[in-house]
Amino acid sequence: MKQTSDRYHSLSITIHWLTTFVLVLVYASIFLREIFPKGSELRDGLKMWHFTFGAIVFLLLLIRLPLPFLFPPPPILPPPPRWQKFLASSMHFAIYLFLFIMPLLGWLALSAKGKSVLFFGLSIPGPLAINKALAHQLEDWHETIGIIGLYLIGMHTLAALFHHYILRDNALIRMLPRLRRKS
Repeated sequence: MKQTSDRYHSLSITIHWLTTFVLVLVYASIFLREIFPKGSELRDGLKMWHFTFGAIVFLLLLIRLPLPFLFPPPPILPPPPRWQKFLASSMHFAIYLFLFIMPLLGWLALSAKGKSVLFFGLSIPGPLAINKALAHQLEDWHETIGIIGLYLIGMHTLAALFHHYILRDNALIRMLPRLRRKS
């Protein structure tokens, strides 16, 4: 499909910002759980929501993956140098990899603990046999990559702001929803 706009397709914009919102909920639910004592209803509830939000991120990623092929991104104007394009592509690849790996690691960790993921009342069983040592290792990886993810998201945000305020190109504007003027 030929690009005819100076912005991403509205579906791409919606999925991008919805993913951002759900990621905030993923992190908030897991960080806020620390406030409550182990075994408490609120702590267990926040962990359950963390699993649910993680599954939603994964589903949003599956929707998002074909979008650049269906609706090619608009060009950045003025065009950035090659090295910036390479860095942007590398960052996007790392973020997509993060969005793919994190829910899978969380699901596998729960599976190795003998637990299933609850997704809006549906129980999604895991593929692994109970293995506490493996569960601990998977949780460690999940936590470490989760911290790396915060840095990736932060760098992505800073790059967008750098493009907008320093380079003064349209990189950020392309992903913002159009504001409709009242007549």
